[in-house]
Amino acid sequence: MERGVELIRKAIGLNANVAAAHNNLGKALLDLKRPEEALASYDTAIALKPDFAMAYCHRGNVLINLKRSQEALASYDRAIALKPDYAMAHNNRGNVLHRLNRPADALASCDRAIALKPDYAMAHFNRGNILQDLKRPADALASYDRAIVLKPGYVVAHNNRGSALLDLKRPADALASYDRAIALKPDYVEAYYNRGNALSDLKRPADALASLDQAIALRPDFAEAYNNRGNALLGLGRPADALASFNRAIALKPDHAEAYNNRGKALLDLKRPAEALASYDKAITLKADYADAYWNQSICLLLMGRFEQGWRQYEWRKKCNNPIAICNYPQPLWLGEQNIAGKTLFIWGEQGLGDKIQFCRYAKLVEARGAKVILSVPQSLLKLLKQLSPTIELIGPDEVPNDFDYHCPMLSLPLAFGTTLETIPAQQQYLKADEELRLAWAARLPPKTKPRIGVVWSGGTANTNDQYRSIELEQLFPILSPDADWVCLQKEVREKDLAALRQRGRIAFFGDELRDFSDTAALLDLMDLVITVDTSVTHLAGAMGKPVWILLPYSPDWRWLLDRDDSPWYPSARLLRQQQFGNWAGVIDQVKDELRSVIG
Repeated sequence: MERGVELIRKAIGLNANVAAAHNNLGKALLDLKRPEEALASYDTAIALKPDFAMAYCHRGNVLINLKRSQEALASYDRAIALKPDYAMAHNNRGNVLHRLNRPADALASCDRAIALKPDYAMAHFNRGNILQDLKRPADALASYDRAIVLKPGYVVAHNNRGSALLDLKRPADALASYDRAIALKPDYVEAYYNRGNALSDLKRPADALASLDQAIALRPDFAEAYNNRGNALLGLGRPADALASFNRAIALKPDHAEAYNNRGKALLDLKRPAEALASYDKAITLKADYADAYWNQSICLLLMGRFEQGWRQYEWRKKCNNPIAICNYPQPLWLGEQNIAGKTLFIWGEQGLGDKIQFCRYAKLVEARGAKVILSVPQSLLKLLKQLSPTIELIGPDEVPNDFDYHCPMLSLPLAFGTTLETIPAQQQYLKADEELRLAWAARLPPKTKPRIGVVWSGGTANTNDQYRSIELEQLFPILSPDADWVCLQKEVREKDLAALRQRGRIAFFGDELRDFSDTAALLDLMDLVITVDTSVTHLAGAMGKPVWILLPYSPDWRWLLDRDDSPWYPSARLLRQQQFGNWAGVIDQVKDELRSVIG
């Protein structure tokens, strides 16, 4: 390339008045990453030939390289004024408008380029990028697909196509796109990075880690890859390694707010809440409206028992990247400020079944303030929660009352009531089993000759904390003494546990015969003790006032607080905690020892 510049300069030396020669020199200098000199060449070409549309277009490219976007736009506009059918100028104009955060105008420019030149692969690609930023991933995908049809080896289009597919919640298809990009360009750093994201979405954290490690091997200073690598390590239950990865991301990019937020999660998993709070604070300092960091911080505060600040910040869940508790009703939100005596409050459920069982208790407190309550709950809880109060109206999860004055999502009720550790409404029992169902289930069990103990060892895999809270059935085998009758209280059993369940035939399992939580409550009520990991059955046992031993991971869900063996939410509960991260063996040994007082 240097030789080419030398030859062009010689030609110019022979005749300095040829505009095309100066234009060609500009292109060669830009290829050599000498944009200031390239700009001077284009300016000379234009001085010699003021109607030189191509030189104006290429001059715009140099100005983009120099991060002078507004001047680049003016140069493209001049090229188009001189040559209205100049497809390349329209396409490049779209690019610079995209940079200037004018996506609608950028899209119009790309559309014009395509109208002039329908087989213009780059214009279709750029159109896809604009549509992606406009949150129109389906349209972006169509543009990337068209670019690839026109140019099958278009590596960047395959990569960006994967990103559109990720936004469309199609991670398997996205993975295929990234794999194609890597096949075309084996050292494509961004494709390895994005591939890691797709694998994370597919719940394949080990594969995600390998892909991100490849990206880092190709680009050792890739802060974003270190951040996402930390997330993959969290998914593998390796918070100490995740912390090191987040620290590396921050060392490479000190203003990396997302890495500070994720670092807080790792610290919380390591049960270092004070340091986690500080990490969330740093993320918020860097990004003042960082909803996810505020919400994660609220969970940390609640875990530490700092309810006053924690409940307030918990409201940030409504503004997160994946928002929770969003319902736009015309009636005002009630958070405790207004007097609701004589008014109707619509309380609607959010999050998991356990949350609804735990916080439905507040509906009675609302009634005590003189309000009429309409409570929305899932079908599986509808029959059970009818007993809360004869005057509380229950409706299904997709129903909206015809008439109400205020509304409140269920987990905002503790904020509305100013709940502190000392004022938690902790009745011994606020739910009970239906007597007819209880008798029916009693008839299905063998005659009671020894203690009956209900067990739950796993919850739903959709729970973000499931890898920490659930255990395998085989891990419970040491406690399954023949001196007790054992009953499985969970409706679903994972495939890997079915063989173990059959092996231990003494565990009664009813599966789909538990039609809803009223059946579960009736069966649970026949138990002398419930031993469970942190699932919805945990809350049901506590709400019914049944003796329940809750097996908790090292860093538990916020509602179980830190380092105590009782629960202010459920007086009948006893908390048995991991003393080391991931170590269930110690908890099982403790259960085995404690069972001697129950079954001898």
